[in-house]
Amino acid sequence: MLSKEQRHKRIEDIVSREFVQTQAELVEHLERDGVMVTQATVSRDITEMRLVRLPMGKGRHRYALAPLSLASDVMDELKMRFKQFVHDVDRGENILVLKTTDGHAIGVAYVLDRLFRDDIVGTLAGQDTIFVTARTVLAATALLEEFTELMM
Repeated sequence: MLSKEQRHKRIEDIVSREFVQTQAELVEHLERDGVMVTQATVSRDITEMRLVRLPMGKGRHRYALAPLSLASDVMDELKMRFKQFVHDVDRGENILVLKTTDGHAIGVAYVLDRLFRDDIVGTLAGQDTIFVTARTVLAATALLEEFTELMM
């Protein structure tokens, strides 16, 4: 049985690559992937993940990940993901290493990239680790403090 975080990752993958119009269709896609869930569980997942229904014309809609466009949206999402998925932050010179729940590093790095900050040169994510390159050692020190606070 998958954890909620793993199920959320599967849902992200499905709605990113498939045209899913209803919760029942999402349940079917998950079952095809070997994940047995109820529609009630999928409904809660959709709410927690902040999935949106996008109009596709002719009265049709599809589920999609919510776009992060406003700076406040990005910060709110970052705070939520740090509290849920980031377990440790460390620094070596101007590189920060963030440890996440397995499978969530890419999602956290995606939101970090949406910050478009001058003090962050870039991110590189694996399954459970993110490297964040800060522009300077001083910037890395400030980011370490900021990221540590986001985990609380």
